[in-house]
This record gives sequence, C-alpha cells and structure tokens, in this order.
Amino acid sequence: MPPALVFDCDGVLADTERYGHLPAFNQTFQEFGLPVRWSDADYAELVKVGGGKERMKTLLTPDFIAKVGLPSDPDALGTEVARWHRRKTEIYTGIIAGGAIPPRPGVRRIAAEAHAAGWPLAVASTSAEPSVRAVLDLAAGPELAAHFSVFAGDVVPRKKPAPDIYAYAAERMGLDPAQTMVVEDSRNGMLAALAAGLPCTVTTSAYTGQEDFTGAALVVSTLGDPAGPEAGGAGTQDLRGGDGPDGSGAVTTEVLADPFGIDPRPYVRLADLAALIGLAAKNPGTGPH
Repeated sequence: MPPALVFDCDGVLADTERYGHLPAFNQTFQEFGLPVRWSDADYAELVKVGGGKERMKTLLTPDFIAKVGLPSDPDALGTEVARWHRRKTEIYTGIIAGGAIPPRPGVRRIAAEAHAAGWPLAVASTSAEPSVRAVLDLAAGPELAAHFSVFAGDVVPRKKPAPDIYAYAAERMGLDPAQTMVVEDSRNGMLAALAAGLPCTVTTSAYTGQEDFTGAALVVSTLGDPAGPEAGGAGTQDLRGGDGPDGSGAVTTEVLADPFGIDPRPYVRLADLAALIGLAAKNPGTGPH
C-alpha cells in the first residue's frame, strides 16, 4: 500500500480563517440582527473551538439569549443556530468563489506529485462540506480535487482535538495510519492526528504561529513553492508573506521545528513527507512524542 496524504482545510489549503470565515460570521450576525461583531483578537481565541456551529454557540449565554429574544428550548435554539450557520456557509463559499483568497503555496504542487505517485489523497475537516469543497477546488483545481476523498462537517460526533475525523478518514479509505501523513496548521488539529496514530506536518497559519507543536514531525511556515512551472500551476502568493524577495513568485520555507533533521528548505517536497513517514514509524520516541 502506498503512503497517503491527508490535508486539513482551513489554514492549510488556504488561509481562510481571517479572510473568509471571520467576515462571513460577522456578515451573518449583521443579517440576523445579532448585536455582536467578532474582532480579529476575538477570533484568534475562537479558532481554538472546533466547528462553526460550535463557535456560534459560544454566544449563547443566558444574558445573550434573553437580550436577543432567542428561544430557551434547546431544540428550537439548535434550529436557530443551524439557520445562522447555513447562511454563514453561503456567504463564505461566495467569498471563496470570488477568488479573493489565494491558495497556500505548495499545496497543489505536492498534491499533484502525490497523485502522480499513486498516493491516496484526502481532506479531513470539521468545517461544513460545501465550504471544504469550495476551498479544495480553489487550492487544488477542480481536476485534481476530483481525486480527493472529502470527510467534513458532522460525519463524526467529536471535533478536533478528538481523533475522530482522522480515524474516520483512515478507516473509510482503508489506510495504514502509520503510513498516512497529515498536514495541519493548528495544535488542535495536530493533536487529533497524533491521537489517531497519524504523523503530522504543520504549516502555521494566520492565528497559529505561537501555538505549541511539540509532537509534530515537522513545523514550517509554509510548504513553499519555487518560481515557474514547478510550482504546479497554483498561485504562490501567500497573504502572510507575499511572493519571494526577488519578485520571482517563489515562496521559501522557514523551518520552525525539525526533530528528524530533514531540513526541507527551500521548500517542502513530497520526498520530504515520505521520509518523515518512514522516520516517524521507525522512531516513535522522536518527534511524534
């Protein structure tokens, strides 16, 4: 069985939290007449809560429910939150379709190389499935995206950092967890992957750069991309870093933690991820713990 590659969605395929989800939440609140607007600082804490509906539910204090005139019955309240979340998903997918958020560097390049090598590909996320598919099409392109398995939304009962979504993906695809590399951007996501027995590479994103990634096989600022055709046809502009200092469009990798010493610079290649899978399997006491 070949190795497999499983991506998280938000923050990994594109830096969607700050530029997509946050404005979509706030527009939803405005449309529903809810007296709340999340600031960037607010959202930096809320991203630690897995799932969009779960983030909305953090608003539901007794005072807020009374102030807004929401139903007190739990089932009716859950129905109302589901209405908010459906509209938020519509707004968010519109933002993605508008092309304002570029894919993160290296995603399409590495996914295309993995597909050519026969690696199974997947996205595993607790975001709503329409949102995940919109970002996947953006990041990988529709042709390559068709080769991904997508596991998203409420297919599992517990959100990250619980291992459910990754264990579910591995089981449904018939993967060997030890031969399946996860690419994540958050500590919660990394913990979910490790708890499911999958090694994890981290590419930090807008809100996660200061998190503790002890246990990851590799932590980098970005997967990176060379200039020109080798980049795999994906846009290389990174909202957090821009293109290369020489204006060539290249985006280089900053290595933040490299417990196995593979030094993947100037950008991460599929061969680096394959090497990490082997090293993590042979050295369970290094990196993943």
